[in-house]
Amino acid sequence: MEKTVITIQTTITASIDKTWECWTLPAHITGWNFASTDWCCPSASNNVEPGGTFSWRMEAKDGSFGFDLNGTYQHVEVPSFLTYTLEDNRKVKVRFKQQGEHVQVTEKFEAETTNDVEMQRVGWQAILDNFKRYVETQ
Repeated sequence: MEKTVITIQTTITASIDKTWECWTLPAHITGWNFASTDWCCPSASNNVEPGGTFSWRMEAKDGSFGFDLNGTYQHVEVPSFLTYTLEDNRKVKVRFKQQGEHVQVTEKFEAETTNDVEMQRVGWQAILDNFKRYVETQ
């Protein structure tokens, strides 16, 4: 069965090196890896190399719900491209492209089958939009 691939994108006013650092360093990940202000990312570990793993904790600030997002990197090209596989075997690709004073971030991920595809797109885009805001205020 062919998987649905969702593409999201943003353009950030920053250097590619700063953007990569904010995407990959745990101290930065905890500052942006959530979709709305009533959620947070209290902890993150990240070993950005082929075969390296990550674990990002995402939870509601009121403690009502939370989960760990875990995966393993397959391919890493610092500071422009990475691929990883989530625990449920879904694939994700993230590309960072410097364009003058901006970086275009394009993320492609395989949709899971439990939730509506549009809901997934909106949720992942909200996290990417939060990332943009975070990078541009660092």
